[in-house]
Amino acid sequence: MAQQLALKIDVDTYRGTREGVPRLVETLQRYNAQATFFFSLGPDNTGRAIKRVFRPGFLGKVSRTSVLEHYGVKTLLYGTLLPAPDIGKKCAAIMRSVRDAGFEVGIHCYDHIRWQDYVAGKGAEWTRRELQRAVDRYTEIFGEAPHAHAAAGWQTNRHALRLTQRMGFDYSSDTRGTHPFIPTWQAEIVACPQLPTTLPTLDELMNRDGITLDNIAQHILQLTEKPPATGHVFTLHAELEGGKWMPVFEQLLQGWQAQGYVLASMQQYLQGLDAGALPRHEVVMCEVEGRVGKLAVSMDNA
Repeated sequence: MAQQLALKIDVDTYRGTREGVPRLVETLQRYNAQATFFFSLGPDNTGRAIKRVFRPGFLGKVSRTSVLEHYGVKTLLYGTLLPAPDIGKKCAAIMRSVRDAGFEVGIHCYDHIRWQDYVAGKGAEWTRRELQRAVDRYTEIFGEAPHAHAAAGWQTNRHALRLTQRMGFDYSSDTRGTHPFIPTWQAEIVACPQLPTTLPTLDELMNRDGITLDNIAQHILQLTEKPPATGHVFTLHAELEGGKWMPVFEQLLQGWQAQGYVLASMQQYLQGLDAGALPRHEVVMCEVEGRVGKLAVSMDNA
């Protein structure tokens, strides 16, 4: 049986939703590929990320990935000099069109900057309130409760993991790792499967170790040449692969299909697993090469 490679699309911004998402839908349809779109559902406060400038490695990442080129001046001012557009209110029709085109949809977050920058250090009530806002807005847009969650910036805490179980999600994709697992946090078992991102993202690789726009697709295809038993999860971004890096994404789609992968949604990927046989792994916060700060990582991969 052909091995699955699940495409996880993180949609972080108003621009990414409005411009990148429709382009990705059209491209995926041309290649007869499935994917899951995880939407940011509240205000786009991308401009507030400016405070990350003081974090070690942030300026290096910005220079490597040409943030201004991909996100645009307006996006980088939202929430500071420009008011933050409410993505869910302004782009609800686009989000529903993705579902209506046959693609799986899920929750990325309510406010991307708030979740990514603060959740790791917050308590139960703050975490519940932020996630409930996303659930409520998703339900308002789609007319049904969400069944999947993918944490912004791979940032989470014990309370958020607990909520993925309590809110009845089929799965969550909040972590980095090598294979699907049942998460534990300081030995507490959370009965909601984690489908971690198994491959590096384009922005983690670009302009590092001789990797450029010309050879980055080939680099990733070398990583997927020998499929693991549980396949792969690749995370892409509506702002990047749905924008100027679309040609690279098309190279990857062609390459993965040539390698024999079925390009699947996260739900399809989950259905292809033996859920009862998933191993348990501790979730820890640690650094991932190419990223700034610490991310939620499966202990088997830490």
